[in-house]
Amino acid sequence: MQPRIQTLPEKKLVGKRLKMSLAGNSTFELWQSFMPERKKIGNSIGTDLFCIQVFDDSLEFKDFNPQTEFEKWAAVEVSDFTGIPAGMEPYVLKGGLYAVFDYVGSSADFHQTFNYIFHEWLPASGYELDKREHFEIMGEKYRNNDPASEEEVWIPVIKKL
Repeated sequence: MQPRIQTLPEKKLVGKRLKMSLAGNSTFELWQSFMPERKKIGNSIGTDLFCIQVFDDSLEFKDFNPQTEFEKWAAVEVSDFTGIPAGMEPYVLKGGLYAVFDYVGSSADFHQTFNYIFHEWLPASGYELDKREHFEIMGEKYRNNDPASEEEVWIPVIKKL
């Protein structure tokens, strides 16, 4: 699985967030809260859903463990931040260089791809992890927990010096 390297412009998003860890995973609750409300976002761009993970700047992924806390967002892209529905917040997704992996499979099997990205591809790639958001874009081919589901996994990178 080879990624494409892509420069992403900054994006405006609106959504909901929760603090969690992999051991205390609240992803289902986050999306269950967000999905019925997303239609209230009047200035959304497209139908793609963004699942964003914001990690503490001091985190070294070699030390990542299931108790490591991070902030997770469920969001959509918007043209501007006017008229944000109650219970939702604005978020600016930083632009920059990303390795984009096309993932096919259920969320239950994603740990294999995660291990490949961080333990095989990244060390051999000529890139290193950058301290920006990690995120997935779930487009029209995304099907929750379906083995044929498709999504894009965006990993922030910078060229190794």
